[in-house]
Amino acid sequence: MNRTLHTPEGVRDVYGKECAQKLELNQRLHQVLLNYGYEDIETPTFEYFEVFSQKVGTIPSKDLYKFFDREGNTLVLRPDFTPSVARAASTHSEGELCRKLCYTGKTFINHGDHRGMLKEVTQIGAESIGDATAEADGEILAMIVDLLLQAGLEEFQISVGQVDFFKSLLEEAGMTQEMEEELRSLISSKNFFGVEELLRQQNLSQELQQSFLKLPQLFGGAEVLDEARQITSNEKALAAIDRLEEIYQVLSCYGYEKYISFDLGMLSKYQYYTGIIFQAFTYGTGEPIAKGGRYNHLLEQFGTPAAAIGFAVTLELLLNAISRQNLPLPEERELLVMSYGPSDRKEVIENAQKLRKKGIRVLLKRREDV
Repeated sequence: MNRTLHTPEGVRDVYGKECAQKLELNQRLHQVLLNYGYEDIETPTFEYFEVFSQKVGTIPSKDLYKFFDREGNTLVLRPDFTPSVARAASTHSEGELCRKLCYTGKTFINHGDHRGMLKEVTQIGAESIGDATAEADGEILAMIVDLLLQAGLEEFQISVGQVDFFKSLLEEAGMTQEMEEELRSLISSKNFFGVEELLRQQNLSQELQQSFLKLPQLFGGAEVLDEARQITSNEKALAAIDRLEEIYQVLSCYGYEKYISFDLGMLSKYQYYTGIIFQAFTYGTGEPIAKGGRYNHLLEQFGTPAAAIGFAVTLELLLNAISRQNLPLPEERELLVMSYGPSDRKEVIENAQKLRKKGIRVLLKRREDV
């Protein structure tokens, strides 16, 4: 079999009606970001390896598509927009760094499993740089709600976690790096028994043990925040809960609090997150259709310290969810077909051009006059 006739595993061709629907959806979502005052940015498809290195805190090196340039530098296909945008914003900042940026493009992750996950996906997202307030957090979450509503979804939830809550408890526990990673994995997978067994090996106070044991169960509505306050006296952890409560109040100003839930056991594989993290879920897909978080120290890696928060929506997952929920898919504009022959070619072409200038799609087809 000729391999050149087939796409590699994890990538696919998109054409016809599906491609038109995808482009139309992207255009609608892009307009929402523009309506919030965000400006477009384009970053290169590939960057130096250091932009996505372990020091920065992005995905593991083994999941990156790496290659070399003529000078022997290691380059990487972009797996994640956030470090690229952070680098660009830092590089091109003038004076105080305060930018609201949006983007759309491809990301590439070399998944090692065989669950049918795409290795190349299209993302649209935004980054708010230079604003450390709860209002900025709330705006980002409100934008995601507006994007999903614009896409036609009616039932979805944005689950919000707080990295600082977990990190504060870890700091108090004084665990080794290896133990921290194992605990992070167990809590993320809601493995209650595994968490309990691991904690038995640690010399922790009763309060701290109970805090870690309770973490995987702290998910639900706003009442979860009250429960979280009851399991710790750690000042930094309590400050993290205060922040979540303020963000919830901001979202109530938008009228979007019904779309928000909390999950204090949510922990991201991206190590650059410092405050809230979040994932948006709906019916028809087991993966989050949108995700993101706050990263107040990432820009320091590129020489310009600044607080920031952002998110990305994966278009392929969103389209799948819309289709499986039997919701109307975005439709391209109607196509007008006009035929012409040698006798009326000039007239038909002139009319087609007039219609095109009015925004009407026109397809010309030649016919043979009888």
